[in-house]
Amino acid sequence: MKIVFAADGSKCTKKALAFLVTHEGLLGEQGELFVLNVQAKLPPHVRRVLGSAAITEYASDEADKVLVPVRRFLDRHPVRYRTAWVVGTPGEEIVKAAKREEAHLIVMGTHGLGLIGRALMGSVAQRVITDCDIPVLLVK
Repeated sequence: MKIVFAADGSKCTKKALAFLVTHEGLLGEQGELFVLNVQAKLPPHVRRVLGSAAITEYASDEADKVLVPVRRFLDRHPVRYRTAWVVGTPGEEIVKAAKREEAHLIVMGTHGLGLIGRALMGSVAQRVITDCDIPVLLVK
């Protein structure tokens, strides 16, 4: 099974990752985990001032803050994995990655903001569930 794992570095991500490695049957022996971190796009006026090289370096540094601990954790477990980061809208990029990777499942932590939180801030998990045609496992 191929799984896309959305990692944002939150406590919810850590819980979802721990759930995933303790339930080995999800991946199976030949399974592969694709860990994705999505960095937010900076506003156009910021990009113009700083330039694309500085923006890319910033996004890479921020992604490393999330992905390096994930790699350290996964290296201690018998899991085949790859990591990547992209810049964009999290929900959209997670769905695109799942399609591109031909994933069978998306796993992600959810902050569990509830109805009011989703109405005010939106929900990456809700976006992924709505836009994706493969199963999504949310870990709270």
